[in-house]
Amino acid sequence: MSYFRITLHRSAIGLPQRTRDVLSALGLHKRSQTVYHPVEPQFAGMIMKVKELVKVAEVDKKLTKWEVKAERRPDSGFYLEKMAPRMEDEGQKVGSRVLARLRGEEEGVVVEGVVREGGGKVRI
Repeated sequence: MSYFRITLHRSAIGLPQRTRDVLSALGLHKRSQTVYHPVEPQFAGMIMKVKELVKVAEVDKKLTKWEVKAERRPDSGFYLEKMAPRMEDEGQKVGSRVLARLRGEEEGVVVEGVVREGGGKVRI
């Protein structure tokens, strides 16, 4: 079954009561609110009355409220592929060994990709 995906993009403030009643009949009360209605003539007629205020798409299935919200959420900007394991060496935390090397207590050692306590990698 096919559905109309109707999203309110413009507010109904200052518009005639009939227009606000049509939006209410569609189930739209707030901006960016999305509702799904089956593709039927009565819903097509209501959409035509408020076509300047809404965005309409025809979809195959209804999405839940949480799926619609997740769709609008922007990308976090990073992906965690695999968390590095935590390591300890002879009772000392690896992070303290890195600090000792940075201070110059151990000279001539090049450290690359050392795992620190929080699980991330440090490149020195």
